[in-house]
Amino acid sequence: MNHALQEAMAEVGETAESLAAQTGVDPKTAARWISPGRVPQPRRRVTVAAILGRDVGDLWPDVLKRREPQWLRKWVDWEREAVALRWYEHTWVPGLLQTEGYARATLAHNLLPPDEIDERVASRLDRSSILTSGRPPQLVAVIDMAALRRPMKSHPAAMKEQLIHLAEMAELPHVQILVVSEETGLYPGLQGGFILGTLADGSVVAHLDHQVRAQVVDETDDLVTLQRTWEMIRGEAFSRRQSLNLIKEAAHTWT
Repeated sequence: MNHALQEAMAEVGETAESLAAQTGVDPKTAARWISPGRVPQPRRRVTVAAILGRDVGDLWPDVLKRREPQWLRKWVDWEREAVALRWYEHTWVPGLLQTEGYARATLAHNLLPPDEIDERVASRLDRSSILTSGRPPQLVAVIDMAALRRPMKSHPAAMKEQLIHLAEMAELPHVQILVVSEETGLYPGLQGGFILGTLADGSVVAHLDHQVRAQVVDETDDLVTLQRTWEMIRGEAFSRRQSLNLIKEAAHTWT
């Protein structure tokens, strides 16, 4: 619970509904700002702070010590606001579902200095907390089976731990993890992973990851293309229960 925000609202007589009206968001979105890890977009943080007569740093101190890279922050703000996330990966386990060991193993191959690896691992773990918050988003993740089979020779224990964690997360009511078989052959998802985030007002934003940095997509034509691609990818995936069984079977292949 963000007690600083809650107390500031009470002092000046503001409610989630009144803040929503003044910032142009849905009341449910404004109400989520009081929950842990839920931070408004930068321009709305400034507006809310001004309405309440406080500094942004007093209401959201974690914003000033954010761990994710600067180029990723715009997406992380959207991710925290999303009520639903649709995530496809053909190479890795989606970031929100990664264990610390797996995250460290994947980042170790990016030629990053040790201190930056530490920061990025901490950032991924911080981001994943939205899945265990009081009002988690609905997450549907589709993963290519190859991502569950790829060996990590430098971190041999990471995969087994990761797949056990993946199976546990797949049992949560707000999480679906679907697997695309290795026998599917060529399909549209092999062109690259992406995330679609649905916000409380029904609008959609997307995230694409590249070799250098991430890209936030909000152009209508691009979003339509990504949503069509998502439907084609999901159509290739096994059911939720079948996918869970495949994840558990894959976990047993790692020692």
